[in-house]
Amino acid sequence: MKNAAVAPQEVQKPNIVIFYVDDLGYADLRSYGAKGVETPHVDKLVKGGLKFNDAHSSSATCTPSRYSLLTGEHAFRNDAQILPGDAPLLIDTAKYTLPKMLREVGYTTGVVGKWHLGLGNGEVDWNGKVSPGPLEIGFDYSFLLPSTGDRVPTVYLENHSVLNLTDSDPLKVSYKDDLGQVRATKENARYASDGQHSETLVNGVGRIGAMTGGKSAYWKDEEFPDVLTSKAVSFIEKSKHQPFFLFFSFHDIHVPRLPNERFQGKTEMGPRGDAIVQMDWITGQVMNKLKELGLEKNTLVIFTSDNGPVLNDGYADMAEEKLGGHNPAGPYRGGKYSSFEAGTRVPHIVYWPKVVAPGETNALFSQLDYFASFAALTGAKLPSGVAPDSENQLSALLGNTKKAREVLLEESFTLALRQGKWKYIRPVDKSKKFPTWLANKNIESGLQYEPQLFDLERDINENINVANDFPEIVRQMEARLKEIENGIN
Repeated sequence: MKNAAVAPQEVQKPNIVIFYVDDLGYADLRSYGAKGVETPHVDKLVKGGLKFNDAHSSSATCTPSRYSLLTGEHAFRNDAQILPGDAPLLIDTAKYTLPKMLREVGYTTGVVGKWHLGLGNGEVDWNGKVSPGPLEIGFDYSFLLPSTGDRVPTVYLENHSVLNLTDSDPLKVSYKDDLGQVRATKENARYASDGQHSETLVNGVGRIGAMTGGKSAYWKDEEFPDVLTSKAVSFIEKSKHQPFFLFFSFHDIHVPRLPNERFQGKTEMGPRGDAIVQMDWITGQVMNKLKELGLEKNTLVIFTSDNGPVLNDGYADMAEEKLGGHNPAGPYRGGKYSSFEAGTRVPHIVYWPKVVAPGETNALFSQLDYFASFAALTGAKLPSGVAPDSENQLSALLGNTKKAREVLLEESFTLALRQGKWKYIRPVDKSKKFPTWLANKNIESGLQYEPQLFDLERDINENINVANDFPEIVRQMEARLKEIENGIN
């Protein structure tokens, strides 16, 4: 963590809302170049706020990005990977987290939506108290999809309890054993899914993992926008008399994409395009509540995504076939899972009326930096050694300077480094094989057995590997990567 000092007269305690969309690509918003889909509510944030052109999630996949945002450290330091639905809580309850920090300076903290950071200590009793979880790492309130939409259990978890369970039909979940569950097949599923996503049929769609019982608690995916929005709005209403932090972690536009019927057919791109419209509506509902309560002018709103876009991610929902002229990654190469720019370069909008002036910035920014930046904003005193990879970039976040990070690390299935005009992608050890399932995603992973170096000023598409032409730059950037790995920031 760097540069967290702040003068007392600069300390403010606005409400903080982070809209954290899932799998939203750099160009999936109209204001970022989307075609075939309208996003008026988010575009209104862009019009009245600061649009970042070079902001990044810390990782090209979901669990690592969430881990980094809440801890201020690179996910590789805890070997954070995409978690199964029954994984134990990934964040140590003793760790000093972003919500703990904000709570110490007077904030009420809440998380609503997708979690995917693990729950419990290994053996979760879904029919009893599910703990530890968000409440044990600093949140005062949580309403969750325990993992993510394509994994069981497909139930809502409010604080420590699964909603709507009955004693006569206990919930059973396993990622090891067959429970005799109903599997997804061509005959019973709404659309085809790969073998991994066919283990349990819920709401007409296959999911990863085995689940039986607890049927009264199962969610209906089409109800997500109303259920999650109502919980977010309720949290705001109950917390309006003191500063609050809301981490609204969308399920949209992650698979399975099952938008509510009132959004179906709103685009010609099928469920993925319709899910973008649904996401935009949800954003508008929360913003309207802030305005209704007179909180908008005292709320720092951040809208962003956990990683880059993916079309085919286990379900045949026509996302590729109906794409039309839309390019979810815009001018960038790759997408979710990829070490190329589209893996982590995501939409990033900062909205705070009368404080953040409307405009655009090319500042190099990482979601890792929320931790130290919010500390500077609120006057929080950080213990030594916490949030080791977070930098205080409050000035850039609020648009007071056009420069932010000098060096940025991007995580995927390898590590990449941005510095100046250069982008370096570390080669994979020749003794290791590339993940075979990546081939089914139709995304360029960026994985190579040789080093890759790109001059982004001349080659924003990362098409021309100039590593052989600049061996000294490669050596320097690999050395800098190793320093970061060793905690030398």
